[in-house]
Amino acid sequence: MRAITYHRVSTGKQAESGLSLNDQADRTTADLARRGWEHVATYVDAGKSGRSMTGRPELRAALAVLAAGEADALVVAKLDRLARSTIDLARVMAQAQAEGWALVILDPDLDTSMPAGKLTATVLGAVAEYESELIADRARMTHRRRRMVGKRAGSAPELPAAVRSEIAACRRQGDTLAAIAADLDARGIPTARGGRWHPSTVAHVVRSVALDAELAEIAA
Repeated sequence: MRAITYHRVSTGKQAESGLSLNDQADRTTADLARRGWEHVATYVDAGKSGRSMTGRPELRAALAVLAAGEADALVVAKLDRLARSTIDLARVMAQAQAEGWALVILDPDLDTSMPAGKLTATVLGAVAEYESELIADRARMTHRRRRMVGKRAGSAPELPAAVRSEIAACRRQGDTLAAIAADLDARGIPTARGGRWHPSTVAHVVRSVALDAELAEIAA
């Protein structure tokens, strides 16, 4: 088995959770020696938070190597060095299963190269799916409550109010979405993100203006 080790510490917390980078390296190296696995590489995210997996370039690089079939296992000293949520952990385990590599976490003991570890991965995957559904339900309830009191569920419009009003007025006059988009581009008026206009972009603004009008009536 060719193994990659992954270590992480957060900003300003070199010994967070009692595991400095050296501590993590000692644990993973000893485990690889015990198993007789080949240690092909170590990836280290120093000064990176565990809240988001997307903000850790070394972890992404390690996962890319595993996906390419250049290693057979990922070994981590402690669960919170890899993932802080069941959902994130389940995603890594699902990727490992789909791509055919093993995930080994020393604390707590989780080894998907063994039958018991595969069972644990399945259970955690089900729990993560349930958590994800609960989060989505809470978000929908929050949006519903905000709309009931005349508030937006999402972020406030970034496009200037004058441009939004003009687009809505042109649409009420019967102008097509394509014609409105072409006119805005011709006059050099950028979208909220600074790009070119498309009929779908214009349609989004029209719906946004209509929603604001509806919420204003509710609040009144």
